[in-house]
Amino acid sequence: MINLDFIGLFVLIAGFIIGLGAVTVIDIHGFLGRKSQYWTEATTRTHKVTKPIIWAGIMLALIGGAIFFRNEAFAGIPFYLSIIAGVLIVNGLFLSFSVSPYLLQKERDGKAGELLPQSWQNKIIVSLIFSDLGWWGGLLLLVFYLVNQN
Repeated sequence: MINLDFIGLFVLIAGFIIGLGAVTVIDIHGFLGRKSQYWTEATTRTHKVTKPIIWAGIMLALIGGAIFFRNEAFAGIPFYLSIIAGVLIVNGLFLSFSVSPYLLQKERDGKAGELLPQSWQNKIIVSLIFSDLGWWGGLLLLVFYLVNQN
């Protein structure tokens, strides 16, 4: 019989795989798009696919984490992971409801290949840093937790 810890950990790790994979793809596109019209347009198109995949990853990680850590005190690593999840959600809201509509409007206006203004690039770089640190940091904490269980 499969127990809840197994299911929770599987769903949690699946969330990391799905979310971090999509984040890696869009972050590489965004990095390349800073100075390239080709990659700027590719980023606009790619984010339409990665955005829902990242949200699916966050949701799976939240559900899996809630199941896996259900018997743990809300302290230490479970607490830190929840803070990271909150930061990733706020960051995702900014990307989904500020950056994404801006990119989509540029595409509708036939300007998807134009380099983004420096002010937008700066905001996106900060957001990507939060995203990368959150996803990789969360994964690191999970691995640390798992390795240190007796």
